[in-house]
Amino acid sequence: MQDDTPTSTNHGADAPGRTPLFLPTRLPEVIEITPVIHRDERGFFLESYNARAFALGGIGAAFVQDNHSRSVRGTVRGIHAQRRRPQGKLIRVIEGEILDVAVDIRRGSPTFGEWVSARLSCRSLHQLWVPPGFAHGFAVLSETAQIEYKITELWDPSDEIIIAWDDPRIGVEWEIDTPVLSQKDRDGKTLAALDALLPSYEAPRA
Repeated sequence: MQDDTPTSTNHGADAPGRTPLFLPTRLPEVIEITPVIHRDERGFFLESYNARAFALGGIGAAFVQDNHSRSVRGTVRGIHAQRRRPQGKLIRVIEGEILDVAVDIRRGSPTFGEWVSARLSCRSLHQLWVPPGFAHGFAVLSETAQIEYKITELWDPSDEIIIAWDDPRIGVEWEIDTPVLSQKDRDGKTLAALDALLPSYEAPRA
């Protein structure tokens, strides 16, 4: 299921216009971040990450690695997750535009198998927080795109889950007719086939 329109809640903002907006999507653990951008005749400045502001916005994760990728138009990367060491990802685009996708793969979750998307670009400079327990992927909508993202766990190839980008159970609408895929992503498996490897849902404590 798709819903790429966030709600209008500003968590933790202590001064309007001076702190980022943290906007929960329809899958509320997935959060779209609107940064504060300071522009003048020289260009612009923004804080892409501030531990205090993000913690106030509901993202108190500790990040252990930064990644940077570049892809051409039509590329679909994903849908990826890890089993024993699930990764949270904070994604931003510094060149071009992507459709960024998060999928709830937590067994027992009330939104299991549902997905949400956001258009991220170098124009808007919005970011997307994809928490542990959600799989992640993106499609490149521009000629090229460069993506930088922070992660909460180191990549472990032996722990990786590769979900089929076209799994009909999920039904992501990628906005790409003929995707450019790696062999690894072409060999991805459906959620049903991966059931025993998926993380379990933990209900929030009352």
